[in-house]
Amino acid sequence: MGKNLTQQKRGRGSPVYRRVGFRFAGQNNMGKNGAAVITELISCPAHSAPLARIKHDDTSTSLVVAPEGVQIGQTIIIGSTDIVTGNIAELKNIPEGTSIFNIECKPGDGGKFVRSSGVSAKLIAKTPTKVTVLLPSKKYKDFNPNCRACIGIAAGGGRPEKPFYKAGRKYFEMKAKNVYWPSVSGTSMNAVDHPFGGHKSHHKGRPTTAPHNAPPGRMVGMIRPRSSGRSKVRR
Repeated sequence: MGKNLTQQKRGRGSPVYRRVGFRFAGQNNMGKNGAAVITELISCPAHSAPLARIKHDDTSTSLVVAPEGVQIGQTIIIGSTDIVTGNIAELKNIPEGTSIFNIECKPGDGGKFVRSSGVSAKLIAKTPTKVTVLLPSKKYKDFNPNCRACIGIAAGGGRPEKPFYKAGRKYFEMKAKNVYWPSVSGTSMNAVDHPFGGHKSHHKGRPTTAPHNAPPGRMVGMIRPRSSGRSKVRR
């Protein structure tokens, strides 16, 4: 008798693969434009970089990804034209070549791009209609000039440099975010656990192409590709 596959279990919505946020500090949000004071630096399991709790002029608070080099009691300006580490400015007001992070995808969404610890993007070019940014992945992306970004580098750099040394530490690191780990290859499983499982050897030699109308338990591998394998060159 078979059992549910991992992809079937995820789609069901059971608590095993659901990320519970009751231990998380909150959502990253820049808040309104104006002056704000950093009141607290927080380590949140949901974020690789430390968070900074800032207090606005209207006594409201919000959480932002902490820039490298800031401290408690420091004042930052949101929507400023001064290019100072920690300030948050619109992309149209940031000079080319400036290191930025926590970039908004749409104006006012609080920041969606470049938020991991120790990373930063670089503003490459500006036009009246778009701003081109070089992301840490070496890809270029165009943003709305009214989108905001934080000046500097995200705090927590050097985090990936320390090895885990053993699988137990990696397990608890992933468990804090409720991420299923370890990840096992489908070819290493039994036939009842995965469509690619079965047989005695690790290399099954079974095709990984699945049709579009395949059931959820078989929707793995290449989903109806136009071509697979080596391309044939006609002479």
